[in-house]
Amino acid sequence: MNQHRINELLDLLKSDWLQDSDLNLLEFITKLSQEAGYKDDLAKLTDDVLIYHLKMRNSDSKEQIPGLKKDHEEDFKTAILKARGIIS
Repeated sequence: MNQHRINELLDLLKSDWLQDSDLNLLEFITKLSQEAGYKDDLAKLTDDVLIYHLKMRNSDSKEQIPGLKKDHEEDFKTAILKARGIIS
């Protein structure tokens, strides 16, 4: 994991973990994984799951994921033309 992602994860963890400061780190990560619906072994939990869950944790359930929001097109025809490189 590169330094940018480590810093991003630590910043996101810090702000939310302070609200649950009675939990140790492993308990807090377990809580986050359960909230995100992660059911696999905790050792296989990726930083992406934590980062996106922490980003979206306090947002409206209908809000788009930040990484997908930038590519969203309301009009299907426009999306197809952009994907084919006909318009920019």
